[in-house]
Amino acid sequence: MMKLMMDFVGVTEAAALALVPWIGRGKKNEADGVATAAMREKLNQMEMDAVIVIGEGELDEAPMLYIGEKLGTGTGPELDIAVDPLEGTNLIMKGQGNSISVIASARKGCLLHAPDMYLEKLAVGPKAAGKIDIEAPLYDNMKVVAAANGKSVSDLTIMVQDRERHNKIIQEIQNAGARVQLFSDGDVSYTIAPAIESTGIDMLIGIGGAPEAVVSAVALKCLGGEIQGRLLPSNQQEYDRCIQMGIAEPSKPLRMEQFIRTDECIFAATGITEGLFLHGIRMIGNERVVTHSMVTYGGAKKIHFIESVHERLLVG
Repeated sequence: MMKLMMDFVGVTEAAALALVPWIGRGKKNEADGVATAAMREKLNQMEMDAVIVIGEGELDEAPMLYIGEKLGTGTGPELDIAVDPLEGTNLIMKGQGNSISVIASARKGCLLHAPDMYLEKLAVGPKAAGKIDIEAPLYDNMKVVAAANGKSVSDLTIMVQDRERHNKIIQEIQNAGARVQLFSDGDVSYTIAPAIESTGIDMLIGIGGAPEAVVSAVALKCLGGEIQGRLLPSNQQEYDRCIQMGIAEPSKPLRMEQFIRTDECIFAATGITEGLFLHGIRMIGNERVVTHSMVTYGGAKKIHFIESVHERLLVG
């Protein structure tokens, strides 16, 4: 698996580079399309026998990287792949920060096949890993995280997505004296932020997309953090979808070992616009482009940050 690390960085770099002309243009479909095409081309050059388990839709929604799509040369390790060529579509449309291109991979059969629906989630870094409980009251988890990080509750900084559905959570955090840091879009970056010490984030809590939670779980596994979740099917159709995807008890909490069941995993991401821990793409004159990426692998508990210089021709 480790020999594939730089190949996966090349995949997210390619998608990010393809998006340069679309930053701030307001054209969602065009941006998604070019990022997907660039990522697919790179993935199909890799020596692996891989299948998409978390992508951007089903087969009839191609040309997006769809669930069940086979990738690679067909030789090499058998892998499950989770992708988001453009994480933060609304952000790139508006030219805002924290959009990234991301990929996560694990040994075949070891990633949760998560349906595209909402999921309640709680994520922390390495010091608090193994100590949280999504079934416990929020304040109890805050006390546990504070103690693990050598802080008081009032010193905590907690990420919450800026949505009306989170008003009660925001109020509870602030009533406890802790800080709330709101974000608009880009679930993956903020879910893994507690595992990256330089961000100053202690915890993330809220409701977001289940597929993004699985992608984030791979990064947290590599970095020694933890995510717990609970699916929130909104109707019978979504409930049945969970059953069809092998989740026998959709209302039962999901622990870390259910999101990802192996240390043989890789997470890579490249910044598109300026972000929390990844720089956005920068131009050097009219001829060269600089990308900033991160990559980590199962059990490493560290990140490799990579700055690469590319010829301008690569992005058209």
